Amino acid sequence: MLLGATRIRPFALGKFLQRSFPAVMSAYSAVAASTKPAPNGSVMGRPTHHTITSLKRWSCGEADLPAVSDIKAIHIYDFDNTLFASPMPNKAIWNGPSLGQLAHPEIFVNGGWWHDSSILAATGEGIEKEEPRAWKGWWNEDIVKLVELSMQQKDALNVLLTGRSEHGFSELVKRIVKSRHLEFDMVCLKPAIGPANQKFVSTMAFKQELLKEIVYTYTEAEDLRIYEDRVKHTKGFRDFFFQFNKDLMEGALPTSRKPFTTEVVQVAENATILDPVTEVAVIQKMCNEHNILVKTRQAPPSAHPLQIKKTVFYTGYMIPSSMTEKLTSLVKLPQSGSYSDIRYLANSILITPKPCPKSILDKVGGMGAKVVWKVTGVSCFENKLWAARVEPVPPTTRYYSENPTPTIVLAIRKGGKPADATRITNWHPVSNEQAHVFETVVGEKLLLRIEHETANENQYESQFPNRQHGKRNRDDGDTNGNYHSASHNRPRDREHDDKRPTGPSHNYRGGNRDRGRGNRGGHGPRGGRGGRGGGPSGRGRGRNGGGPSQYKSLDDVGDNRSYGQPNYDDPNSFY
Repeated sequence: MLLGATRIRPFALGKFLQRSFPAVMSAYSAVAASTKPAPNGSVMGRPTHHTITSLKRWSCGEADLPAVSDIKAIHIYDFDNTLFASPMPNKAIWNGPSLGQLAHPEIFVNGGWWHDSSILAATGEGIEKEEPRAWKGWWNEDIVKLVELSMQQKDALNVLLTGRSEHGFSELVKRIVKSRHLEFDMVCLKPAIGPANQKFVSTMAFKQELLKEIVYTYTEAEDLRIYEDRVKHTKGFRDFFFQFNKDLMEGALPTSRKPFTTEVVQVAENATILDPVTEVAVIQKMCNEHNILVKTRQAPPSAHPLQIKKTVFYTGYMIPSSMTEKLTSLVKLPQSGSYSDIRYLANSILITPKPCPKSILDKVGGMGAKVVWKVTGVSCFENKLWAARVEPVPPTTRYYSENPTPTIVLAIRKGGKPADATRITNWHPVSNEQAHVFETVVGEKLLLRIEHETANENQYESQFPNRQHGKRNRDDGDTNGNYHSASHNRPRDREHDDKRPTGPSHNYRGGNRDRGRGNRGGHGPRGGRGGRGGGPSGRGRGRNGGGPSQYKSLDDVGDNRSYGQPNYDDPNSFY
């Protein structure tokens, strides 16, 4: 669906604004191409003429351009997430800083997410399978229909415009478009150097320079439409053509071209994700290629070898999503009050709020071990936290938890702490219908991160964003929680009561605030859910999952510690 279509009519502002507010401009004005045409004398020593022949040098397509007199309208289509559902980095896989690193072109010697063609080629099930079926399901069908209408409109110049590099993506983009039988008069990707030796400081500068050449060449076009999903680019185009038409109306440009109507259409972002396994494999390949260039001294001196590491927020008995809805139905909210700040969880039973040492993992059967549980009671703590008490089935099953009682945090209100579940002393029994029995799998809640390789760092240490976490390196004898063997269900290291410990040595869940501090980690949803495929076995097709667009650089990555994001600065945020 197309959103926010805005029609911009040319009109002039008074000279007062121009004299009094020269510094007022959009964020793109500083880097945008001038609206004035390049003089016929030279641009960097080369003659410039606004002809069909010179304009064709901007296009990677083979089609001949129509005559100037034949064109009355110009239609510009963006490629990524406007026409084609290009995959974006998965927030459920990478932490916040790593998402910024992937988007930045200078972190990897061979370019980042938007500069490595292997990522776009991996869309869906890969180019070999997707090309014969024209990448079915990976198009914005509304925009496809508009492109087809533009193809039928004989007096319209049909242009595909993308900021992807001409060198790395021209052939792949043309193959994708051709598979869908879409035809454009011009297929324009960003060149390293423009036809007149221009150098572009940004994608917007490139696009504005090309658009200027198009409107100066097709002087009889009266209508220009641009379809774009990026909000900043939409604003940049509107600002650019506002100034362009203003200059035309005031006679500030050495041309007889008449002002024209511009419509910049804000398109709803059509972002998708790769299959998670494929995504990690592609990024690992990027890291490997980067590291080879660094170690063979073919990279800038500032480049360092990179490594994919994991940040483990907690280890637990992971509850399947099919059971989560049933468990959250046990939450009894008060009849009055606001519910907007309540977050439903019911996704795990805690083992350790950190990477689990091998000694404990061995005792619970290792990653992937299955344990069956039964709900025995529910409770609410200070109207901020709702929890369920569980026991293994059969009761003699071996399990481990750093909580004194195996507990599921069902829901939490903003300001509540998952650690408060250990303070619950009054549990209410449940009916037979509410005594749900379900199977769990030992697993980790984690995100991946991209960091410099660290010498002499073992696997356990690498799971912490800050090495001070890893220096402790818990050995096989460090079990400060509650281990329950098959012979008895009594806690091994402390008394089984619900009283809060008086000292940090008890290592209650969330009770030890002296636990090491380190870098924050982002928190994505449990899985890469999407409209098509979702998990690792599917095609990986999914919407962006809400939130702002991921078209970001490292400059956009700030301290985004939003509600519900686990981070190592808050020991209560591992859920």
